[in-house]
Amino acid sequence: MKKVYKNYFRKSFVVGILASLLSISAFSQESVKLDSTVLQEADLKQLIDYALKNQPLLKQNRLDEEITESTIKSKLADWYPQLNFNYNLQHNFIVQTSIIGGNPVKLGVENVSGANFALTQVLFNRDVLLAKRSQGDVRQQILQQTESNKIDIVANVSKAYYNVLANIQQIDVTNEAINRLQKSLDNAKAQYEEGIADKTDYKRTSIQLNNAKAQKKSFENMQIANIELLKQLMGYPEEQPLTVAFEKDALVKEANLDTTATADYKNRIEFKSLETQRSLLKANVDYNKWSYLPTVSLNGNYNLNYLNNQFKDLYRNNFPNSFANLNVALPIFQGFKRKYNTKNAELQLKRTDWDLIALKQSVNSQYSQALETYKSNLANYLALKENVDLAKEVYDLIQLQYKSGIKTYIEVVTAEADLRTAEINSINALYQVLSSKVDVEKALGNIKTN
Repeated sequence: MKKVYKNYFRKSFVVGILASLLSISAFSQESVKLDSTVLQEADLKQLIDYALKNQPLLKQNRLDEEITESTIKSKLADWYPQLNFNYNLQHNFIVQTSIIGGNPVKLGVENVSGANFALTQVLFNRDVLLAKRSQGDVRQQILQQTESNKIDIVANVSKAYYNVLANIQQIDVTNEAINRLQKSLDNAKAQYEEGIADKTDYKRTSIQLNNAKAQKKSFENMQIANIELLKQLMGYPEEQPLTVAFEKDALVKEANLDTTATADYKNRIEFKSLETQRSLLKANVDYNKWSYLPTVSLNGNYNLNYLNNQFKDLYRNNFPNSFANLNVALPIFQGFKRKYNTKNAELQLKRTDWDLIALKQSVNSQYSQALETYKSNLANYLALKENVDLAKEVYDLIQLQYKSGIKTYIEVVTAEADLRTAEINSINALYQVLSSKVDVEKALGNIKTN
């Protein structure tokens, strides 16, 4: 019978453990489940909103915020009274004997049991004082880390979005070129069959058409990689489709930027983070200075004592005692440890002041570099945009002249290639302007995350 119960208990224990593990696993999978929302024709704002809600890094940051809050509360809990209970049961096989007045006397009884209630209230302790004074800065620090990651995500998603749009328009331009070349090929082949032109015209067109189709395929393959990168930056499920929307005219207007703005390093999240770090280091200096002060606490104890040689009568009689005391502990000499710890804390604080100066210089340099890059890209875009108009005008004119017999077909092919190149270069230039604008906004500290 004992064996049956033992096997039953063992099986129940194993089943219980497996059930617990499965429930924990299910909870873990549920807690990290990705948002399954499918974005259709999403604009930049929708993509950013999705990323700020679902990006795994930000989800980790939110957990870090909760962990930080729990840690702060755990530290502050030491300010509250601490109540503890201890229970003891002891059997003495040989009771200690001592000689008193020349006679052997047993000191104690065979069975001893006790219960202890201990109450402690901290009056001064540098650890809990530091936790109380620095709790705001600790919260602020983790929130600023989240904000810094949000800014990076907004900037990266924006650039990836512009890259996707550039590729979409490159595919559209190539499709238009394929349509033009297909018409030219049909005309050239018809003229060859009628004996008006030789076969080199339509063969040249065939070569250009094949090149355009190969270029389109290359853009389409590149677009798959661009979409996957955008999904990754957003925290978007890999298996879900993602389509984006845009208005070209609106994007051209969006490329405009006030180039007269000046950089203020105080707007940067890096500066705010350093300010918070400096406050924490200042608190650390105070913490080390407080090591010269005593630790003070109030203690109270109430003890229940049960003594009897007969175990069955152990809890019949109680001999309680209680006391309260004030405890003051002060390390007098620690080999100058407190002195050097305080000096190190002061040097770390001073080092942060230099970090602030270095940040100020870095911000000015970053802004200057980003602004000049933006201006250069903008000038390049305006020039290339004008080239598109000129190339289209030249192509249309040469087409008419070719049909009139004035120009050769090779000039039509060259004009078409120039037009396609000008359009693709213009598209790339526009999105380089938009991307460099993001860098300028980031350098100014103007990227909004809400």
